[in-house]
Amino acid sequence: MDMTGEQRIPAPRDAVWRALNDPEVLKACIPGCQELNKLSDTEMTATVVLKVGPVSARFSGAVTLLDLDPPKSYRISGEGQGGVAGFAKGDAKVSLEEDGAETILRYEVEAQVGGKLAQLGARLIDATAKQMSGAFFKRFAQEVLARQAQDAAPAPQESPQEPASAAAAPAGTPAPAATASEPPPAIAPAQAPRAAAPAAPPAAPETGALRPLALGVLMGVFAIAGFVFGGMSQSAGGGLPVSGAFLLAVLLIVVAAIGYLFGRLDGRRA
Repeated sequence: MDMTGEQRIPAPRDAVWRALNDPEVLKACIPGCQELNKLSDTEMTATVVLKVGPVSARFSGAVTLLDLDPPKSYRISGEGQGGVAGFAKGDAKVSLEEDGAETILRYEVEAQVGGKLAQLGARLIDATAKQMSGAFFKRFAQEVLARQAQDAAPAPQESPQEPASAAAAPAGTPAPAATASEPPPAIAPAQAPRAAAPAAPPAAPETGALRPLALGVLMGVFAIAGFVFGGMSQSAGGGLPVSGAFLLAVLLIVVAAIGYLFGRLDGRRA
């Protein structure tokens, strides 16, 4: 049995050549192909289930690629056994010709069949072979185009995320400011009794009222100190030099503020 033909594939010759040598592509395109394993760059094994007229058979065979001239042409030699259904063997020459952005694939097949398949007649065998050939090339063109589209698609880009340190800085900064702003409004009520001297309560209740205020101011001062020293530590960890004299000055200011606060309390108690 001899068969010749050609197919126009809307893809560059290099892409068509790669697909013809890709076992996954061939397995997806060969009608009835159940298995296709690549043993080497020139050898493959396959298992194909075929139905020719009333005869159904499961063929297991081997294929060898010969006379390779990438990406222009090669020759395929193969043989398959289908048990009582018969056997098939033959050679096929495949050539690829560039035509602009497309490729013309030409093939020439010489095959022999035996067993029950040979008894079906050349006309039925030829019709089945042409039908299988048309189905193969239709799927093959679709596979090549699908792979081209996949390769041409841009890779998905991940949206940039803010670093953890940058995101944490704005959230942490307002907290100390809010704490530092609490003491000034709280001091104003403590000065109000001095404006109304006739109705001023005794000194002992006034001192007791200042104790929660002193505790709040003290906690605010410690919060400010912690924020300052924490900021200095982060700056130092980021590679910015921090002067020891500057840290000492900040510490002295905090201690002086605490001393001034408790001095006011002692003066009121007296």
